[in-house]
Amino acid sequence: MPHDITLITTIAAGLGLALVMGYLATLAGVPPLVGYLVAGIIIGPATPGFVADVHLTGQLAELGVMLMMFGVGLHFSLEDLVAVRRIAVPGAMVQIIGATVLGAAVAHWWGWSWGAGLVFGLSLSVASTVVLLRALESRGVLQSLNGRIAVGWLVVEDLVVVLIVVLLPALAPMMGGQGGSGEVRNENLAISLAVTLVKVAAFVALMLIVGKRLFPRILWAVARTGSRELFTLAVISAAVGVAYGAAELFSVSFALGAFFAGMMMRESTLSHRAAEESLPFRDAFSVLFFVSVGMLFEPAIVLQEPLKLLAVVGIIMFGKTIAAVALVLAFRYPLNTALTVGASLAQIGEFSFILAGLGLSLGLLPHQGQSLILAGALISITLNSLVFATIEPLQRWVRRRSVLARQLDRRDDPLAELPATVDVETLTGHVVLIGYGRVGTRIAKAMSERGIPYVVVEVNREAVERLRNRGIHAVSGDASEAEVLVQAHVARAKILVVAAPDPVKIRKIVEIARTLNPNIECLLRTHSDEEADFLQQKSLGQVFMGEHELATAMTNHMLSRI
Repeated sequence: MPHDITLITTIAAGLGLALVMGYLATLAGVPPLVGYLVAGIIIGPATPGFVADVHLTGQLAELGVMLMMFGVGLHFSLEDLVAVRRIAVPGAMVQIIGATVLGAAVAHWWGWSWGAGLVFGLSLSVASTVVLLRALESRGVLQSLNGRIAVGWLVVEDLVVVLIVVLLPALAPMMGGQGGSGEVRNENLAISLAVTLVKVAAFVALMLIVGKRLFPRILWAVARTGSRELFTLAVISAAVGVAYGAAELFSVSFALGAFFAGMMMRESTLSHRAAEESLPFRDAFSVLFFVSVGMLFEPAIVLQEPLKLLAVVGIIMFGKTIAAVALVLAFRYPLNTALTVGASLAQIGEFSFILAGLGLSLGLLPHQGQSLILAGALISITLNSLVFATIEPLQRWVRRRSVLARQLDRRDDPLAELPATVDVETLTGHVVLIGYGRVGTRIAKAMSERGIPYVVVEVNREAVERLRNRGIHAVSGDASEAEVLVQAHVARAKILVVAAPDPVKIRKIVEIARTLNPNIECLLRTHSDEEADFLQQKSLGQVFMGEHELATAMTNHMLSRI
């Protein structure tokens, strides 16, 4: 009996070829996602031979975006989002405006209308969430402050895109497009904006009030059945169902809906199991996302418009990055944080495709503009991992050759050193606590209850400010830099507690601390057996794993030693 197997063919071809090309890419020493993009080009309409269904692949890619954002939500609490709001909100807004103006100016120079330039600039201003998550996860920094700032930044960008997608059809006639007939009145525009804001606010409120209580209960009810497949089904259904409902009922993007679903499910003690069960689905469908990007690429644009393509890549990878680095430094965050956020934004992806497609359908963006955006996305995604790889060597190179760069992290920042009024007696035989996250908070609370003197070292300036207001000694800065540990008086400390999991930085921190204080005892936090083995092989100190168990064990050990 004849039947349509387009979906099966598309999945089989996409995943199979992605496996082959990803393996070859790994052997060549480049990230496997480059192979996934190449696989998409091979089965795309721009190359001869088999052509997969572009429409179906796009929908499968949307599932990948949903599941990836759901996974981020499972590891990203509302407190994390609130903690970075002071830099993520203004930073994202200024960066979007700057990149949009730059893109619009270049488009106007090419002779495009100002409406086309606006859509073109907006498309270049928003980064890909999937690419960012892959980059942060592969480097183990998704849960770090740098990772939280980058993710929070992109969440703000997602909200901005939601408003733009709603308002663009109403504004199109004013810009020479085909969004409607007649003039657009300010009252209609205000109503559209108000309705959008109300819908987004209603969705967020529903998630915070109902979802926060409902999802953990559902997970526990399913978990009590003892059925693993039912538990996995509950997790995937929540991710996809909430994402779809958010888009259909509240005009919120699939990605943002899934992200909030994950954040609410994180309130359950079963959230780690939920993340583990959904991981294979997230990986498989995220591969299809990169394949779909490759399928949209038109190689001919490279030969037809090389200079224009070069300008697009320059805006994405240099213009946005430089602007983001400058903004983060302006907020007095360390150079490493600025470079990480800048590298995170040096690419574009799924939301750029949405804006470009909408601009094309409204008669605002020329077809060449969409081709340039897609080509810029492919090139920037391919090179993004290389941008991340340059962070550490670039940081060392700049600091080695520039006195100004070495002072950037310390410049006239009152939070970078302890106040002169601090009692010197509390800075001898004390504890230096690196990181004030979930684990660090518990350890600090235990020390405060027992009257044990300690100094907190934390990259998040807002957290340091709050600690200072509560009378707790705290220093703002990157603990892997000697001057920061000097400000925490590590030379006179008895114990160093590193509650922030980052094996690379932990090694630097311990080496600096032992140089300044050879007799200091070190307690180190880690997330995995591999990291624990690495730290133990280097004899860096006592290693602890887990979260609640980790905090308790580290606290008890530290108390017994103090």
